[in-house]
Amino acid sequence: MSLKNELLPDAFPSSEAFELIQQSLTSDPNEQKNAVKQGGGIFAFTLKNPQGQVDSWHIDLKNKGVVGKGVAPEGGKATVTLQLSDADFQKLIEGKANAQNMFMSGKLKIKGDVMKATKIETVLNKARSKAKL
Repeated sequence: MSLKNELLPDAFPSSEAFELIQQSLTSDPNEQKNAVKQGGGIFAFTLKNPQGQVDSWHIDLKNKGVVGKGVAPEGGKATVTLQLSDADFQKLIEGKANAQNMFMSGKLKIKGDVMKATKIETVLNKARSKAKL
C-alpha cells in the first residue's frame, strides 16, 4: 500500500517519510510493540503544501503500530492531530526543527490530547535513526 497521494503523487514530498516510518515500525516486531507501548495513541498529521492542497496520514501507536492514509484507521479516531505545512513536517522529521518551538511559533497546530503529542517526537527520532531520514 502506497502512502503517497494517489491523485498528486509529487504534491507532498514528505509523504515519502511516512513510507520510511512504516518500514521502521514494521521491520522489527519487538520495536513495533515497544512503539505502541510508548505512543499509546493514534497520531494524525494533516499537511498543507505550497499550492494549498491538504492531505492526511496517521501513525497508529494505539493498536497496530502502522502508518496509514487519512486522519485515522477505519473505524478509529485520532488521539491527537498535528497540522503543519509539508515543508515544516520535512524539517521536523529531518531533525532541523523542534516540535515544541514550532508549536510556540504557530507553525504547528495541535488538536486533541496535547500531552500525547509530546510522545511523537520520540517515535520520529527512532524512525529517523533507523531509516536515516
